[in-house]
Amino acid sequence: MEPIAFPLLIALIAVALAFDFLNGLHDAANSIATIVSTRVLKPQYAVAWAAFFNFIAFLFFGLHVAETVGKGIVDANIIDPAVIFGALMGAISWNLITWALGIPSSSSHALIGGLLGAGTAKAGLSAVVWSGVFKTSAAIILSPAIGLVLALFLVLVVSWAFARSTPQSADRIFRRLQLVSASLYSLGHGGNDAQKTMGIIAVLLFSQRMLGGSFHVPFWVVISCQAAMGIGTLLGGWKIVHTMGSKITRLTPAQGFCAETGGAITLFLATHLGVPVSTTHTITGAIVGVGASRRLSAVRWNVASSIVVAWVVTLPAAAAIGALFYGLTRLF
Repeated sequence: MEPIAFPLLIALIAVALAFDFLNGLHDAANSIATIVSTRVLKPQYAVAWAAFFNFIAFLFFGLHVAETVGKGIVDANIIDPAVIFGALMGAISWNLITWALGIPSSSSHALIGGLLGAGTAKAGLSAVVWSGVFKTSAAIILSPAIGLVLALFLVLVVSWAFARSTPQSADRIFRRLQLVSASLYSLGHGGNDAQKTMGIIAVLLFSQRMLGGSFHVPFWVVISCQAAMGIGTLLGGWKIVHTMGSKITRLTPAQGFCAETGGAITLFLATHLGVPVSTTHTITGAIVGVGASRRLSAVRWNVASSIVVAWVVTLPAAAAIGALFYGLTRLF
């Protein structure tokens, strides 16, 4: 494969960082929806809080997710700039569509769908690393389910521990604790989601023989991706904040704490195992869990079901768009 011109390489890296920025913008709701809806922090302070912890996430996690995305979804040897462009445009296009509609779909699965679409458009199904795809697909079901179960368990623990407390005193305590749980969730979000773009940029550099023969993620790529995601989070995505924070179910500070903590534990575990999960799926499952702990009717199931439909559609929709953009590059 002939190396591409340096300006084109820089342009592709810029597109990848633009996706990372949109990921932060699109997924800001994941870590701040509950603290905004429970009025623990005003929106402008909440996004700044989340952006800071998004940025410093690289200090706490390895790069297992970046390695999975870079060489565990599509064979790294078939990757070229056209495949990367198709993958990124598939993900960005789907993110913009769902962001405009206020639908909390998965940026992660949009990127993976785009990569699968562009990769198979180039080399067929033989290019797919099925073990990585199955692992990622299983996480579509498992991450919200685990988030839901952990949030339900935490609600039971909290209810037992604060059974003799007055509602006012419990409310004061959990307003403070929600700052901690939101920080943890933002760390998990930055740790898992930013690594996906790191993997994309690293495999692009690998395809251009700029990594010295072995796949790894350079430190400047790590910092660039964390910064792009942090800036995106800082600008927020208010339509999705509203959906996540109030349309699914109404939350108290204690419930917000349980949802965020359950979601954060799920993300920490997935990031440690190198599984690229959806932070959107995870927090949605946790919010549904705390809502259902009161009574099933407390959850607006019509809203939750429409979100699930978006989850199912994201991979194939982004894959189709990614394949289309890859095809367009072949015309030039």
